[in-house]
Amino acid sequence: MTEWWKSGVVYQVYPRSFQDTTGNGVGDIQGIIQRLDYLAWLGVDAVWVSPFYPSPMADFGYDISNHCDIHPLFGTLADLDELIVQAHAKNLKIILDYVPNHTSDEHPWFIESKSSRKSPKRDWYIWHDAKPDGSPPNNWVSYFGGESSWEWHEETQQYYLHSFLKKQPDVNWRNPDARKAMLDIIRFWYARGVDGIRVDATIVSMKDANFKDDPLNPEWCEGEDPFYRVLHVHSENVPEIHDYNRWLRETNDEFEDRLLIGETYLNTADLVSYYGQEDEFHLPYNFQLITTPWEATAVKSLVDSYDAALPDFAWPSWALGNHDRHRVATRVGAAQAKVAMMLLLTLRGTSTIYYGDELGMENVPIAPEQEVDPWGILSPGLGLGRDPERTPMQWDNSPNGGFCASDVSPWLPLSANFTLENVATQKERPNAILNLTRTLLQLRKDHNALGLGSYLPLDAQGNVFAYGRKHGTEVCVIVLNMGAQDTEWRWEGLTAPFKVLLSTCGDSGSLHPDFLRLRPHEGIILINQ
Repeated sequence: MTEWWKSGVVYQVYPRSFQDTTGNGVGDIQGIIQRLDYLAWLGVDAVWVSPFYPSPMADFGYDISNHCDIHPLFGTLADLDELIVQAHAKNLKIILDYVPNHTSDEHPWFIESKSSRKSPKRDWYIWHDAKPDGSPPNNWVSYFGGESSWEWHEETQQYYLHSFLKKQPDVNWRNPDARKAMLDIIRFWYARGVDGIRVDATIVSMKDANFKDDPLNPEWCEGEDPFYRVLHVHSENVPEIHDYNRWLRETNDEFEDRLLIGETYLNTADLVSYYGQEDEFHLPYNFQLITTPWEATAVKSLVDSYDAALPDFAWPSWALGNHDRHRVATRVGAAQAKVAMMLLLTLRGTSTIYYGDELGMENVPIAPEQEVDPWGILSPGLGLGRDPERTPMQWDNSPNGGFCASDVSPWLPLSANFTLENVATQKERPNAILNLTRTLLQLRKDHNALGLGSYLPLDAQGNVFAYGRKHGTEVCVIVLNMGAQDTEWRWEGLTAPFKVLLSTCGDSGSLHPDFLRLRPHEGIILINQ
């Protein structure tokens, strides 16, 4: 039996921004339930829900004070149970965010850990003496501002480690009791019927046991993200991370048909190692499309090398966006958003759509007084804030876009174009990116070549990237014009007759006996006859 996720597509919901049902301007679990019919209509297979756990919200839910409950802002455990039941009734899987690298400093575990050096939970977190001069144990740098990863605790006269904010102390996964407690969280949610977990910040969850300094980055310059002033050789992606991956997989596999995804910002060689020997992640996320230049030759090089590097048992994964990265339509331009969606949904592998990308949502400019993301606030002027890609979903042209009541202020502002570009208006426009996305999702189900087929490298001619997918006798060829000029793509090595299955322009395209004419920003899928 082929695992559901191999042909499946995951849809990421950032719950604060999806649908508000309580009138406070913040999305909630009941809002996700209310929009399940839309997700079923769209044709995705699974819904990944970003954190909704009890939290002081220093990092908007990624600083968790109780991993096994729901923040009242989002609802209750009963709401989550209802979400699972209703999603399953619509043949949708539910994937939850799992945040194992750290907790909130307000978590009961950390409160006990910092109470005394003799606390039974002292070693559940990473504590270390100061250097003789009182400075931090090493030069490790935290995300969100690039300050030291070490915070001094006056009462017990030691530093504790935090890879992110100082309110997010790192868990010591080398401690067996802490490890068991963290793995029991997976068991808790799987017992409630959750279908998979996405593991946050995977590569930082194990660090060098000897706390060696990270080497300085010779290419870093003042004015750049200070996090990169060192090369994170000893503070992330250390060899022991594979022990950690296997602990997660062993726990995952105590339950049937559960999907384990890892957040892995890595190059291809390191990324591929996170599959292990079929004993680590089912899907280490490949985010390299987010950072690769949007050029045919660069994208082809990435896709070809990644597909070739995968072990025979491994299945690829692809994403063009998430809650931490600027919108794909902003990165590649609105005209290329359809081409990007066709790429995402026709490459071999499990694809993840970030909410709103099916509408071509773009970054929303956030005024300084409206900024709430700690990354942006702690790194002013560097454009690192994540608020622009976390703005409310655009459902219709009513006030606040149908996200929340008209007399409520949403937690972040909506795009200025929400009255024109929203679910309701795009449903009525056959050539809108929403309907293209829905069609692509249906084609994945209708054609095994697109859902499960092998990848056939073809070529990149100028601004055109072309590749094939093959399953049995069925062959699809995808041809993407990543430029703004009319162009021709000549098929070399393809002898069978083909017909146009889909064009991003909404018509039958321009297919000739030995070449394909592409309009600016056009993508075409061909299928053998």
